[in-house]
Amino acid sequence: MFMKMKIRIEKELSAYVQTIDKLYSFNRLSPILSKSIKEFICRPGKRVRPVLFCIGYLGFSRKTPPGLYRSALSLELLHDFLLVHDDIVDKSDTRRGAPSMHALFNRYLYPNKKIRFSGEDLAIVIGDVMYAMGLEAFLSVKEDLRRKEAALRKLISAALYTGSGEFIELLLGIKPIEKVTQEDIYKVYDYKTANYTFASPLTMGSTLAGAEAGQTKKLFSYGLLLGRAFQIKDDIIGTFGEEKITGKSNLTDIKEAKRTLLIWYAFNRADKNGKSIIKRVMLKGASDNTELLEIRKIILESGSLEYAKNQIKYLLSKASMQLSGLKMDARYKETLNNFSEKILKT
Repeated sequence: MFMKMKIRIEKELSAYVQTIDKLYSFNRLSPILSKSIKEFICRPGKRVRPVLFCIGYLGFSRKTPPGLYRSALSLELLHDFLLVHDDIVDKSDTRRGAPSMHALFNRYLYPNKKIRFSGEDLAIVIGDVMYAMGLEAFLSVKEDLRRKEAALRKLISAALYTGSGEFIELLLGIKPIEKVTQEDIYKVYDYKTANYTFASPLTMGSTLAGAEAGQTKKLFSYGLLLGRAFQIKDDIIGTFGEEKITGKSNLTDIKEAKRTLLIWYAFNRADKNGKSIIKRVMLKGASDNTELLEIRKIILESGSLEYAKNQIKYLLSKASMQLSGLKMDARYKETLNNFSEKILKT
């Protein structure tokens, strides 16, 4: 069912792209603005957020209202907006196998040597435009106005808390590793990933459908637990995944001195020499791949990888308990269960 819903979202996205010039006159305002937005939002993606929104709705409703799938695109547009800004913060020149938005604009601006703005400046503005597009797209669904407003507030909160998560992650990056706690790391995971990727899409849908407050609360808890586990797995892939599959170096997370669960646990279990190496890399960055590989070795020898995998199993178990207590349609509950097991398979 998940794949069928993704296909439906893809069709809705294609139809939406065909209408945006008419909706917003982008092509008349600026052809480069129109072309850039269309190209970026049509890049291949998992479409997890809009699909989870639809599951959250249909799991508590017996009907599919007009505009539901167009409304679901609000979460994909929110995701795109965040990716554009995130790439600027991370100074990443690629996104989804193609140049990031600011990299595209820097190429476009290259012949103009004396301009006072950059591709990053243009990308920030385009990200803002995408966010506004997302808010309007959400309004497409034909539903009870009170429930619609409550669901829209959850969309806005998702953007607010994701930005907050990015903010605290950046500040965590300058905190000495010996002072970082597991709670610090999980706070970033919850706000930056779990909330807007899993918990908010699901509960936006259930709220829009009129689910009881207790059911929506359970669904939100399920999403947070699932999202936290997902981020841990993503960290594992970022450190031990095959580069031909992930499309990036499996030393990137270490090189960027990210405070992950893997690094936190390894540091707290390492010997004096291991602690010294991790502290140096977390403070100044790695001088070469030899140092990065040494940290990966410390992660393995400290038992950090095994600890992270056990945390995933524990969180998935807790998430399953929340899911079992939901009174949603059995078909959609099963879809969520299969989805969570698939993405967290280690």
